[in-house]
Amino acid sequence: MEENTEKMPIRCKAAMSKVAGEPLEMEEVEVAPPRAHEVRIRILCTSLCHTDVTFWRMKDLPAMYPSILGHEATGVVESVGDGVVEVAVGDTVVPVFSAQCGDCADCLSDRSNICSGLPIRPGGMPRDGRSRFSFASTGEPIHHFISVSSFSEYTVVDVAEIVPGGIPHEMACLLSCCVSTGVGAAWKVAAVEPGSSVAVFGLGAVGLAVTQGCRMHGAKRIIGIDLNPEKREIGKRLGITDFIDPNGTDGRTVSEVIKEMTGGGADYCFECIGSTSVMAEAFKSSRMGWGKTIVLGVSNDVAPISIPSHDILRGRSVVGSLFGGLKPKTDIPILAQMYLDKELALEEFVTHEMGFDDINTALELLTQGKCLRCIIWMDGAREKENVVKVKPKENGRACEAA
Repeated sequence: MEENTEKMPIRCKAAMSKVAGEPLEMEEVEVAPPRAHEVRIRILCTSLCHTDVTFWRMKDLPAMYPSILGHEATGVVESVGDGVVEVAVGDTVVPVFSAQCGDCADCLSDRSNICSGLPIRPGGMPRDGRSRFSFASTGEPIHHFISVSSFSEYTVVDVAEIVPGGIPHEMACLLSCCVSTGVGAAWKVAAVEPGSSVAVFGLGAVGLAVTQGCRMHGAKRIIGIDLNPEKREIGKRLGITDFIDPNGTDGRTVSEVIKEMTGGGADYCFECIGSTSVMAEAFKSSRMGWGKTIVLGVSNDVAPISIPSHDILRGRSVVGSLFGGLKPKTDIPILAQMYLDKELALEEFVTHEMGFDDINTALELLTQGKCLRCIIWMDGAREKENVVKVKPKENGRACEAA
């Protein structure tokens, strides 16, 4: 008979970030039971995002050490705290770093998706700022990462950051960040119009999701910009009509090429890299009068974006986009239904799969630009023969072979 662990700490394995830029270390950790309005989840699968990489490389705040990174995942509810009625033990759920409390001014407004009732607290849970993780050997606390910390076999997440599952686990995992961020930016933030022209800077997972979102909303011309020419193929499958390699423009700037291609600049420009210089170039590529630049990339550079004031006066604009402007509890189920209706392609994004013990291999693949998304399966979450050390998917041909 299995032991009931609902009100007890659980010991499990986690991939720990202890030193900036150093390989993650497997450690036995203790995960506390959920408190009021919290859910403890057994992670089934997780994936790496460039935001994880950005924080993994940081030596100073907002990065914190030791910490458990990871924020794209699917799991099963193991136990719930007092006051939780939305989900029950055994439910499949998707944890999301962005909360939707449903009560604050931001949640009640269509103008914002950034919940002010439960903002992210660096290193801890959103309600009390404390950690639910500790080293099993010493009891020393371990920092959370943007409210999810999915590089652990078990984690604790606030119920305001939980969305029901309902599609295959590895596909649901993608909706917890990258695909939602990209598709949402085209849908909610830019509100791309049929017949419009678009430039997408950076064809990683988020940029390709932007591309798909723009295609779904009727953009006529979608220009993809990336230094990796192998991104052209997958980009075209997801919607790009033109491809620019910045190293192959015969000395012209990317903005000059885009202005020539579009007759004055793109209606919408999306920066999906996290580089302030690329943000400025994306702005230059937008059309005078109504061009909109949407910034999605997460940067660890404190340098400001340089934008001439007279260009702002002439109608161009810049807007930031966090989680694609989506309210997770409201909008992720819509994207999941789009997938079930075959309107949203998710399989294209999964280029590799592997087991939890090989998470550093996944990290290496992502930092080298050799994969889009690597699904990492926890021990026992999938039949052993279906998860090998590195399992490149067929669509991995769009990236350099591992």
